Amino acid sequence: MTELNDDRLSHIRVLLKRDDLIHPDVPGNKWRKLKYNIEPAQKVGTLLTFGGAYSNHLRATAAVGRYAGFATIGVVRGEEHLPLNPSLAYAAAQGMRLTYLDRSAYRLKTSAEVIEGLRRDFGEFYLLPEGGSNAAAVRGCAELPGEIGDPFDVLYCAVGSGGTLAGVAAGLRPKQTAIGVPVLKASLEDDVENLQRAAYGERVGEWRLESGYHFGGYAKRTPTLDAFVDDFEARHGLRLDWVYEAKMMYALFDQAHLLAPGTTVVALIN
Repeated sequence: MTELNDDRLSHIRVLLKRDDLIHPDVPGNKWRKLKYNIEPAQKVGTLLTFGGAYSNHLRATAAVGRYAGFATIGVVRGEEHLPLNPSLAYAAAQGMRLTYLDRSAYRLKTSAEVIEGLRRDFGEFYLLPEGGSNAAAVRGCAELPGEIGDPFDVLYCAVGSGGTLAGVAAGLRPKQTAIGVPVLKASLEDDVENLQRAAYGERVGEWRLESGYHFGGYAKRTPTLDAFVDDFEARHGLRLDWVYEAKMMYALFDQAHLLAPGTTVVALIN
C-alpha cells in the first residue's frame, strides 16, 4: 500500500493498492480473475476466451495457460492484421492460438450458434467470457479486501466487465463501500449484480456505480483526461493507464469534496 500525498485531498487519506505489481505477465485483477479458472481449464485441456486486438485479458490468459500447462485460444474482435500488434504478438508467443470474428459475428459471441461453431472448429474447450468475469473470477477478486491491512472506508475501482467490483464488494467488511467507475458508456448495474448472484446467489456488499466518467466510451479519451494523467504523473511519479485507472482516479478527485473529513479511501490500481 502506498499513501498518496496530494494537497487537493488534504481532508481525506488515500491509499493506492498496487495490484498491478502482482506479476509482470499476469497483473492485478487479471490474476485474481484467472486464479480459480485454472483448475477447470486444466481438466479440459484448452481454454477459449474473447477480446479486442489490444486486450490485456488475452495477454494474461495466454501467459497463465503457458505457466499452468493448458492450451489457449483467443477469439479476437475484427479482422486479422499482420504483423500482429504487440499485445497479440505476445499472446501468440505464449502459445495462444488466435482466431478472428468480424464485428457483427463478435456481437453474437455468447450465442449458442457462435459457440457451437467454435466447438466444431476447435473441439472441446473451457469457455471464459470476455474480460474473464464469471463466478470463479468474482471469488478470486473477493480476496482482495482481506489483503488490505489498513482500515479503510471506501474503495474505488475501475469497471469494465464488472467482475472486479462484484468480487471486491463481496469481500468488504461491514460499513465499507466499493465505488465502481465504469470505463465504457453502458449500464453495468445488472452485469455486476448478475455476477454476484452467479457466485453467491444474491447481491452482496455495499457498492454503487458512478457512471459519469467514461470520457466518451471504452478506450476513448479527451484532452481533459490526458491533462489529468500528465499532471498526476508529474506530481506522483505514476503513469496511470488511461483506459481504466485514469478514469477511476479522475472520479475520485472529482468526488473528493463529497467525502467526510477523515475518510480513508483505497484506490485500486490494476
